[in-house]
Amino acid sequence: MTRKIRVLIVDDSTVIRRLLTDALSADPAIEVVGIAANGKIALAKIPQLNPDIITLDIEMPEMNGLETLVELRKSYLKLPVIMFSTLTARGAEATMDALQKGANDYVTKPSNVGSVTQAIQNVRSELIPKIKAFCPWTTPSVATTTVIRPLNRIATLASVSPVTKSRSIDAIVIGVSTGGPNALQALLPKLPATLPVPVFIVQHMPPIFTKHLADRLNQLSPLRVAEATDGAIAAPGTVWIAPGDFHMKLRRENNAIMITLDKGNPENSCRPAVDVLFRSAAELFGPNVLAVVLTGMGQDGARGCGAIRERGGRTFAQDEATSVVWGMPGSVVQAGLADKVIPLDQIAQEMIQETQQGRRVRTLAKAGA
Repeated sequence: MTRKIRVLIVDDSTVIRRLLTDALSADPAIEVVGIAANGKIALAKIPQLNPDIITLDIEMPEMNGLETLVELRKSYLKLPVIMFSTLTARGAEATMDALQKGANDYVTKPSNVGSVTQAIQNVRSELIPKIKAFCPWTTPSVATTTVIRPLNRIATLASVSPVTKSRSIDAIVIGVSTGGPNALQALLPKLPATLPVPVFIVQHMPPIFTKHLADRLNQLSPLRVAEATDGAIAAPGTVWIAPGDFHMKLRRENNAIMITLDKGNPENSCRPAVDVLFRSAAELFGPNVLAVVLTGMGQDGARGCGAIRERGGRTFAQDEATSVVWGMPGSVVQAGLADKVIPLDQIAQEMIQETQQGRRVRTLAKAGA
């Protein structure tokens, strides 16, 4: 019989501890093995309770979540930690810090704990899937069913969109979710300021959080990184992150690439959705677009990769070994839609080469004319 996932809840609020305990205990795959009112108590309980995963509040007395995380990682490098954050600018900044310090993911606290039914539903829809993703023995995942398991090398799949020597990439679109902030912090600084194309990113995050992510990446990257705004013109060497709760689409106006934001229906339970961006890019750029799907839960991006491949574009997927969760890239691989499956530390170089390939051919053609 499959054993239950053992969860330790760390939060200074009695109301939140009770809400989480009730919501998680109602799931037959989960067992709440303990609670703690601050980080100091939590650290003492970990060796006693042996949890599989921890939910960790950020703002607590005596020892807060960030301090707890730093101490925890000294002894427990692989113990999954999900931060519990407020949907505020301060909460967003602290969450970015927590992810850098080793947190695996985060969820935002219910905005109105007075509505217990709604709060519990939020926990069930947001927190429980993440707990199960980090403790995958309870449910089958795409990572365990696919036969493709690249480790330390680039694995090239048979492509249904054969590369032509004359094709050049005019835009890069990226989809990412769980583990995304750290993946983007590893990827974007490796791209040169001279990158000849714009980059568009959908990172599954709520409002406020995407702005803080963009600002942080802008400090680290040679490229200009910004949260997208409706009507913005995307020039080469710029990176645009879809704002939380808005789909991002692309259009052309007077030979300029422009961004359109809207609040259309969520897709894959997400807004922004990767599929929305990818379909838009496929329609606008045809074969001249490169899609990259990074770490994340679920399957958002798979249908969009199909649309890009149908029009002759290229698709890369992050490999399983370097993904925090291999759901999104794994679904692309399993569907046979990835031209290349690549470790995170090699994706930037592959992207650079892809953007240069067609341009070198065009330069040589002009020189020989």
